[in-house]
Amino acid sequence: MSQEKPLSGVRVLDLTQLLPGPLCTQHLADLGAEVIKIEPPKGGDPTRGLAGEQFSNMFLMLNRSKRSLALDLRSPEGLDIMHKLVATADVVVEGFRPGVMERLGVGYPQLSAINPRLVFCSISGFGQDGPLSQAAGHDINYECLAGVLEQTGSAKGAPAPGNFPVGDLAGGTLSASMGILAALLGVQRTGKGTHVDISMTDCLMAHNICATASVQNTGGAVPRGGDYLSGGMACYGVYETADGRHLALGAIEIKFWQAFCSTIQRKDLIARGHLIGEEGVQARNIVAGILRSQSLEHWVQVFEGVDCCLTPVLRIDEVISHPNTIARAVVREVDHPLAGKHMEYAFPIRMSGYRLDDRRPAPSLGADNAALLLELGLETAGV
Repeated sequence: MSQEKPLSGVRVLDLTQLLPGPLCTQHLADLGAEVIKIEPPKGGDPTRGLAGEQFSNMFLMLNRSKRSLALDLRSPEGLDIMHKLVATADVVVEGFRPGVMERLGVGYPQLSAINPRLVFCSISGFGQDGPLSQAAGHDINYECLAGVLEQTGSAKGAPAPGNFPVGDLAGGTLSASMGILAALLGVQRTGKGTHVDISMTDCLMAHNICATASVQNTGGAVPRGGDYLSGGMACYGVYETADGRHLALGAIEIKFWQAFCSTIQRKDLIARGHLIGEEGVQARNIVAGILRSQSLEHWVQVFEGVDCCLTPVLRIDEVISHPNTIARAVVREVDHPLAGKHMEYAFPIRMSGYRLDDRRPAPSLGADNAALLLELGLETAGV
């Protein structure tokens, strides 16, 4: 098994904060890249916590295996250090509003002049141009303008933002990771770097396939909770049990729906499971009444061994201790030398021939200043 990882030898300068960018660069670090987290000297990344704090649980979960450089980009010394670092780097990732990096003297035009092979990735809410490029926003706003939030929630209920910021993570983290990896491959082929423009709204919208297909099929947006995957079909949705817990049914294929109907002794529903509209609502209400008659544990036992895509809706504490989670080693407890014990997720992608599970603890603010400046032949004063 190779001791080197797929991105070994790639140097990433990470100027991002909060969630989308730091998780993107942590993925790159888990794949073997050297990630240098560049933070403002006063306070660092806001996810570190309140003033004076070094480590929050969120920061620890987003910044393992990185080096920290506390650097004031507004000072001449800091700008000079950044320019010297860029000459040694393969990737820069930033999450400021469009134009901020250029005003600091570290935008793509300035840095690509120093390093023409540089991959420069900008993660923003609405992209580098367009009427909303300078607008403030967070995940909930990106979901709105991508048509996601309006479709999220139950029929006749209000839109319901979840605790999984899909705009940040699918629109930001994963889309930026994909763009960076593709750009690195392009550099290998052409020798030229590029500016990767990640609009979290654009990228989220590009994945909003199901609702958009329905718009084309029906000529308008299907009401919340009434589309094929949002609660309109009896065979696919969430059902409450007698004890206030819930079951999720995903029996789209007819064989799974048949198995489900046979188990609840309602084979008469087999022909009605995939209908939407009023007929779908009626079939769904029948299923809801049956499942609401017994507890979650009762149904888990009844459906033990039945292959029909039925699962209990688990709380996160239950997921962490679930046998599948344990068997796949998704969660681990680590002992940080300064922050103590905390839980984190292992890198979720497995590759034959590589070990991707080793890690270094998240760094304290400026922990690597001396070493990095020494590598550049500089002294530590003035940063």
